[in-house]
This record gives sequence, structure tokens and C-alpha cells, in this order.
Amino acid sequence: MPVTVLLVDDEPLVRAGLRAVLAAQPDIEVVGEAADGAAVIPLVRRLRPDVVAMDVRMPLMDGIEATRALLRTVSDPPKILVVTTFENDEYVYEALRAGADGFLLKRARPAEIVHAVRLVAEGESLLFPASVRQLAAEYGDGGGNPAARAAMERAALTEREAEVLRLMARGLSNAEIAGRLIVGTETVKSHVSAVLAKLGARDRTQAVIAAYESGFVAPG
Repeated sequence: MPVTVLLVDDEPLVRAGLRAVLAAQPDIEVVGEAADGAAVIPLVRRLRPDVVAMDVRMPLMDGIEATRALLRTVSDPPKILVVTTFENDEYVYEALRAGADGFLLKRARPAEIVHAVRLVAEGESLLFPASVRQLAAEYGDGGGNPAARAAMERAALTEREAEVLRLMARGLSNAEIAGRLIVGTETVKSHVSAVLAKLGARDRTQAVIAAYESGFVAPG
């Protein structure tokens, strides 16, 4: 089955460019478009896309609020890939904190766009880990978020789970973590699932954000 994608951007040319790039792939299908975040929820409910590629800045409802609303109101929500003009942008970090699974630059090359959609859909690696680390260093309270620290303490990760979280923060995939720890991939998947459950994180992106904001992992 192809990865299905909903495009949300107030610029028609951006939507057209993304559609052209993604529709050319045999394993990706663009199932719909919207010009504002306010239209996302009804479209997601009707089309059930695997991934929403969503502009972070739109006139009526921006990508941050649309992400919050989508995750709050839709059961089994799709992956959310924020599309942005600027990489080092507080809006991008706020979107990740709100629950977005990754971000994509509008100036990205076609191969990078396709890779980002596939990676976010698979959910087994962190998209642009160095950029997420840079954003966390600039906007993530330097590990001084009391709520994040308390949540990390309550999680009571085992030594192996803590090791897996640190490797997740470095951007390693499940297969790469398995190779590093000399264990099976299924074992790593079990550890990742345990980390997410204990942290109450939707996916590995939110788990890594929690790790940075709690000071469990230093973003520098």
C-alpha cells in the first residue's frame, strides 16, 4: 500500500511543487490538499492520510494549532510533517512540541522531500536529528523544564531503555541501535515502545524533545 499524503499550505505553488515531487513516486499517493490548517481535521477524517505535510505559518490556523487540534480530536491521527521556510525557527520547535513528527524545508531537494515523507511514515528514525538538537538548544529551556524533568523521573527508565533513548536522540534508526547494542531489531522495538509508553510520548520525536527539555540528554 502506498503512503498517502495530505498537503496543507496557503501557497498554491508550494502545494503544486510538493504534489509533483511526491506523486512521481510509486509508493506515495497525494490524496488531498488544503489551503489552511482550519480545513485539516475534516479532511483527515474523510481521507485518512498516513502523513499530513503542513505549512507552519498560515493565515487562519497555523500549523502549530492545527497539529494540537488534530491530535486532540482525531483518533489514530496521521503523522505530521511540518513544512517551513526557515530551519532555525521557534515556530518549528513549537510545532514539534505540539506533536509534529518532523519538519521539512520548502527549499529541500526532491529526493529530500521524498525521504522525509517515507521516514516520518515509517516512524523508526528521527528526521534531521542535528537540526532538532539545534532547535532544542535554542528554544528548549536548556534542560530546565520542571514538568519535563518530573515526567522523566516518573518514567523510571531502565538502564537499557535510557541507552536506547540517548541513541534515538542521536538519530539512529532501530536497525542502527540494534547494531550498536548487539541485540535484535525486535528487541530494540520493544525498548522503544517501552520508552514511549513510560514518557507518554506519541512517537520518538516527542520522546527526544522530552529528553532534551528534561536535561536527560544535552542538546549541545
